[in-house]
Amino acid sequence: MTKKKKPKKDSSQKKTYKGIVDVTRSGMAFVAVEGLSSDILVKQKNLNTALDGDEVLVDVIRQGRSVGRMEGFVTDVLKRRKTEFTGTIQLNKTFAFLVPEKGDFVPDIYIPENSLKDAKDGDKAVVRIVAWGEKTRKPVGEIVEILDASDTNDLAMKEILVESGFPLQFPDEVLEELATIEEDISKEEIAQRKDFRKILTFTIDPVDAKDFDDALSIRKLKNGLYEIGVHIADVSQYVQPGSALDKEADRRATSVYLPDRVLPMLPEKISNELCSLRPHEDKLTFSAVFQMDEKAVVKQFWLGRTVIHSAHRFTYEEVQDIIETGEGPYDGEVLLLNNLAQTMRKKRFKEGAINFSSQEVRFRLDEHGKPIGVIVKESKEAHQLIEEFMLLANRTVAEYVSKQKVNKQPVPFPYRVHDTPDEEKMHVFAVFAAKFGYKFDVNTPESIAASFNKMLQLVQGKPEQHVLETLGIRTMAKAVYTTENIGHYGLGFMHYCHFTSPIRRYPDVLVHRILAQVLAGVVKPDKLLEKRCKHSSEMERKAMDAERAGNKYKQVEYMQQFIGDTFAGVVSGVAHFGFWVETVDTKCEGLVSIHNMTEEFRHSESDYALIGQQTGRKIRIGDKVIIRVVAANLAKRQLDYDLVEDLDTGAAAGPATARRKPKAASKRGSKPAAGSRIKGDKSKGKKKKK
Repeated sequence: MTKKKKPKKDSSQKKTYKGIVDVTRSGMAFVAVEGLSSDILVKQKNLNTALDGDEVLVDVIRQGRSVGRMEGFVTDVLKRRKTEFTGTIQLNKTFAFLVPEKGDFVPDIYIPENSLKDAKDGDKAVVRIVAWGEKTRKPVGEIVEILDASDTNDLAMKEILVESGFPLQFPDEVLEELATIEEDISKEEIAQRKDFRKILTFTIDPVDAKDFDDALSIRKLKNGLYEIGVHIADVSQYVQPGSALDKEADRRATSVYLPDRVLPMLPEKISNELCSLRPHEDKLTFSAVFQMDEKAVVKQFWLGRTVIHSAHRFTYEEVQDIIETGEGPYDGEVLLLNNLAQTMRKKRFKEGAINFSSQEVRFRLDEHGKPIGVIVKESKEAHQLIEEFMLLANRTVAEYVSKQKVNKQPVPFPYRVHDTPDEEKMHVFAVFAAKFGYKFDVNTPESIAASFNKMLQLVQGKPEQHVLETLGIRTMAKAVYTTENIGHYGLGFMHYCHFTSPIRRYPDVLVHRILAQVLAGVVKPDKLLEKRCKHSSEMERKAMDAERAGNKYKQVEYMQQFIGDTFAGVVSGVAHFGFWVETVDTKCEGLVSIHNMTEEFRHSESDYALIGQQTGRKIRIGDKVIIRVVAANLAKRQLDYDLVEDLDTGAAAGPATARRKPKAASKRGSKPAAGSRIKGDKSKGKKKKK
């Protein structure tokens, strides 16, 4: 990369910072630096090829004239948020340009003739930036995939994945390496493992699952105890450190689940074939095996590599039917496992885990991917059965490794941690909960957890249940991966990691490798482990954003047929420009703009509400309302509602006097938490990270 001549520095500000580029809707660029109270302004001419979301080094060149804001110059791009972009091909005789989608703030990408494939003028395509022009500083790219513009659903889902920074295809070197993997399990490999093939083993997964990465085995021992095996696909057997497969899995860090597809972290040959614990096939696994009594007390455990042979593939629905009726395949074993799981669950909550529950929604799709119905997923005992044994395995592995030493130091390990709640957020929530009669002891993390569980129990079935559960979850910190073991507050565990899903999460692969080293007594500390943890946490957030965007697209697509219809809903969020309502039946969220209301409102962060300036009327998170669907914009993935009636106050909304287009919450359509900065409003400083 040739160095661009830097603007002359102000001698009083010779500082270099590392931060993330944030390009606003207007095209202005700022670099958000952790620890700085104000972002650094960077003019377009000083971005030095940096794009929105890139991690960069920025030199401060002068103090800003207004509010003391610094101005900077990007000296180096450390990490690209994404390298692939969607857009429209503009074809010339011997070359082409990709004109990126609006909002990407990327210059047109030059595509030389030898990288055009069979692109035609006007085609939608995915293009990967492979270089930047030495003199022009403009991007040069190659076509990855030509998209079928007639298949609007497929086009939209692929655009969401690319927008979030996930590549649609695996590189050639990964596929070439994949072809060399030995599929048959050798006798020598089996001889090195504990053999569970003759012990009853089965999987329990969603009905549409294709990759089965965990299985349970069960038998009664002669000593009267029950042996329960938690067997996890041994991905690390096939994905070796430093291989092309490993590098790509590290880069992706996670699988992404959209309404109609999965973008896997690993190629399907591994995720759906070699490592998937399919019934009636020998499979290599890494296992946590427990001996426990009928009260679910673990008397001893064993960790190590195994080989299994699943006898049956259960769906959650089939297991739930056995639990409810007492009859079905292997009903005795299923009922025993469920009793043990429910015992562990009760004990976990008694010891400080917080019993938050949330509803998940999935769409019933026709053969073209169009939504024809909405299904609210419930967490029943069948789900809890699997959850409790996976939690037990994750906790046991983390606790075991935490006690090991290398050079008299703890073994570097990718823990899954969850910090205690933010004091300020917790105080605001406690004051709000008190208005409904719920007392919170915020003196210690333990007393907060106990207060939460008491409230969650008392609030069941009451009008304020939804608002208090929703806001309670928002007070919580975000769980992340890190080598610093601070425990998992929400689960109430001192030690926790992710061991049970290596097919879809890269940190689990790292856990398997390090555990194997510990068991073998040969630990090779990974100096880049914390960096890998941070990257996995970032990619997890991007995957969640993509999943939300995919669901939002389907919500908008589904609600297009109901323009003009009214629905019962619940206020799910508030901001200074309006409030969001989630419909009760379809769980589809849309924005009601205050510009469509007959009265002026102000935003009260402490009340999580909008308050009428003339009447004092409150529109608060959790309020029940009637809304009318007025617009469903698929391109923006945005639903617009009008308020018809506030059921909690009995107030009718009345006709809007000045109908203006509602302002978007951000360029990506995300909903800010109460009191957070709206993207593009830089005057309020850096958004506090969870």
